[in-house]
Amino acid sequence: MNSDLIMDKNYDPNKVESKWYQWWEQSGHFHSEPSEGGKSFSVVIPPPNITGILHMGHALNNTIQDVVVRWKRMQGFNVLWVPGTDHAGIATQNVVEKALAKEGITRDELGREKFLERVWEWRAEYGNTIVRQLRKLGASCDWQRERFTMDEGLSKAVVEVFCQLYDEELIYRGNYIVNWCPRCHTALSDEESEHQDECGSLWHIRYPVKGGGEVVVATTRPETMLGDTAVAVNPADERYQALVGKKVLLPLMNREIDVIADDYVDRAFGTGVVKMTPAHDPNDFQVAKRHNLQFLNVMHGNGTMNENAGKYAGLDRFECRKQVVADLAELGLLVKIEEHQHAVGHCYRCDAVVEPRLSKQWFVKMKPLAEPALEAVRSGRIRFTPQRWEKTYYEWLENIRDWCISRQIWWGHRIPVYTCSDCALEWAARETPEVCVKCESTAITQDEDVLDTWFSSWLWPFSTLGWPEQSEDLKFYYPTNDLATAPEIIFFWVARMIMAGCKFMDDIPFEHIYLHGTVRDDKGRKMSKSLGNSIDPLDIIEQYSADSLRFTMMQITSTGMDVYVNMEKFEIGRNFATKIWNAARFMQMQMEKAPGIDPHALAAGELELNVDLLRADDRHMLATCDKVVAEITEHLERYRLQDGALALYDFIWNQFCDWYLEYAKLDLYGEDDARRRQVLGVMTHVFAKALKLLHPYMPFLTEELWHQMGYGRENETIMKASWPLPLPQSQCAAWGLNEGAVSFVVAKREMITAGRALRAEYNIAPSKFTNFIIAAINPEVAAELSADLESLKKQLRSESVEIISVGAEQAMPGTLGKLGTIYLPLEGLVDVQAEKARVTSEIEKNRGFLRTVEAKLGNERFVANAPEAVLLQQRQRKEELMSTLERLEGLLASFGG
Repeated sequence: MNSDLIMDKNYDPNKVESKWYQWWEQSGHFHSEPSEGGKSFSVVIPPPNITGILHMGHALNNTIQDVVVRWKRMQGFNVLWVPGTDHAGIATQNVVEKALAKEGITRDELGREKFLERVWEWRAEYGNTIVRQLRKLGASCDWQRERFTMDEGLSKAVVEVFCQLYDEELIYRGNYIVNWCPRCHTALSDEESEHQDECGSLWHIRYPVKGGGEVVVATTRPETMLGDTAVAVNPADERYQALVGKKVLLPLMNREIDVIADDYVDRAFGTGVVKMTPAHDPNDFQVAKRHNLQFLNVMHGNGTMNENAGKYAGLDRFECRKQVVADLAELGLLVKIEEHQHAVGHCYRCDAVVEPRLSKQWFVKMKPLAEPALEAVRSGRIRFTPQRWEKTYYEWLENIRDWCISRQIWWGHRIPVYTCSDCALEWAARETPEVCVKCESTAITQDEDVLDTWFSSWLWPFSTLGWPEQSEDLKFYYPTNDLATAPEIIFFWVARMIMAGCKFMDDIPFEHIYLHGTVRDDKGRKMSKSLGNSIDPLDIIEQYSADSLRFTMMQITSTGMDVYVNMEKFEIGRNFATKIWNAARFMQMQMEKAPGIDPHALAAGELELNVDLLRADDRHMLATCDKVVAEITEHLERYRLQDGALALYDFIWNQFCDWYLEYAKLDLYGEDDARRRQVLGVMTHVFAKALKLLHPYMPFLTEELWHQMGYGRENETIMKASWPLPLPQSQCAAWGLNEGAVSFVVAKREMITAGRALRAEYNIAPSKFTNFIIAAINPEVAAELSADLESLKKQLRSESVEIISVGAEQAMPGTLGKLGTIYLPLEGLVDVQAEKARVTSEIEKNRGFLRTVEAKLGNERFVANAPEAVLLQQRQRKEELMSTLERLEGLLASFGG
């Protein structure tokens, strides 16, 4: 694809990014086939919900994946990045129900079939929004392989897995206490019930003992007492041993219930007597099974009280709570109310308070599946980065509970279990049966429930590759290599995928798991609509560019840690792109002066240098480039993407643009054509490698410059260019790329920096030329500096630089460095008396500030009462003032003050 022949003065990312993404996708550069051979590298995207829009978490997660995928592609791997979306059962159904409500319709009025038609219509219209947004980010997914958790292939995989587990009796149905969402009208898994610490109440209630006396019971949910079928004490609690076996009268319901003894009861909680509500508490449920208690459900699925609640039937559960407490108080049965801090479960989708409720549900037995998944990590076959998350993984799997997989909604994979009305046979089937497999009756019905959304997601690494068919994709790309995701779905998704892979593929689903942090605002708060602190990634792309978003996120995100952002931070990426563009444009203009140089060949590594024309700065640039190639590769291999971004930033901005390009201008503007061509050769060789190293982070800019600079032919893309490798040792030796050349240039730059600092110290205007004197540490260094005199003068903005022998001390300001001392003669530059007066005034002012700070820190009362952050601030202020005074006093001494 042709790019403009002459670079624009200013970089226009909007034009560039839309152009190149369309070309990449249409040209098939994201696509791969097993038939192409090579070593595979595959990644499956954590499928975003079809209800979702791109947020900063997606931007972080997908940038991480894309950096790794593009790097591996350049390394020559046969790369596959599988994209797709999740049907998000509860979330999507809620969205469509809200849309119907605006039309005055409910899903029950529509009926199941018509409702599902509306959901599919909604998905067709809105479900691909986030997919389009991922393209804007630059995600190089193989869109020809895009999957959806309810597409035909994945639905087949879901049914196959269900039937296998059902036939092996690893799936069962039973009445158990589940997490029930009254708003979504469905059961939730333990992981879908998110606990929040809340300040509630603990109500102490009198239960009269039959025959005389009373016991006091403490509860956080008084409305559930209507379903009590016993009260319990600890058998070792001497206070209540005489009560065991007696009966108490249940307040408000006037129902006799037993007093039982069970080790579950905590003697220290409340009064040591607890109510047993087996249909509304998971612990009570277990106790009830041991003691053969009645299970009395007093609540409807929508959170209102049912007929078992007596006169409270029809009330909302929280309204019922108020009424129960009021009635108890009126009867003199309410002893006291205490504040009580406790964890309350909330629905992960709608945030409604979850109700533990007895319900008939489908479950997967997880213990048999967990052991192979534990062994896969313990043996090192699967690695976590950061490694600390392994402990969390182990703890969850070692204490795993059975997984409730049924949901009482309509959108999702319907449970493939059928029941014959005539012979009562129940069976699971891979295809919809027409008759009963036992009696051939046609009176068969399918289970009404659908499967938990995660039941399809846990198969994602192999179902997306064609399983249960043994496809070529599955054979070549499975197991996948890396998974990048967030820690909060270790239980929902990561651990379950490992279990599924070990069970159904007899192999791990991936080798490495990278868990990144959460994107927060610059105050450390999680981004949310309610706080009004969310940043839209598309706004960043519009204002700064996708490359700016990507590079900034990588530069400020430490491995596995939370990342703190505000809009201004993305100027880092934008300014970096501008710097690179301006450097490229400068180089392009210089190349016009050297016809015959082939940038394509130089970018491919065909660099021939005249050793006699190489100077220390050339060698330093080539050696630094070589070192950075090794560093960036190592950073990417270890998932230290931030370190890679920081190293690239320093290399391109500081080492290449600020130092080497500035140094090279003397030769580029000079008359020595051979030297000019040599410098352009070095610059092209280094810049082409820099673009390759930068490509995974900033794909759009690097693709544009790859073509603008002539490094790639018309239909060649930088994403398929070879990843840079360090130069062979023989080449380094031939060019003299040794530590001596590098260390000399580093020391020389430190001296130049010191000279510039002296100028700034004495307020010498940048436009004003000065003179410098350098006392070299030995004759050899003096000779090297003398050979580089013109460059020193230019970089110091000096009319003259005098190189003298070491030991000739000068009565003027100077700074000692590794190559000697650089002096700044002040004669004719500053008014010494005026400067002495100014500096003296500054010293007195800062001494005053220091006295104030020292007085505060010396005040015992202040130190005892001030917050730690304030004390730290004052101590830092003291250090800053002492450092400033030391500098000012040195300055005054240089004037003879």
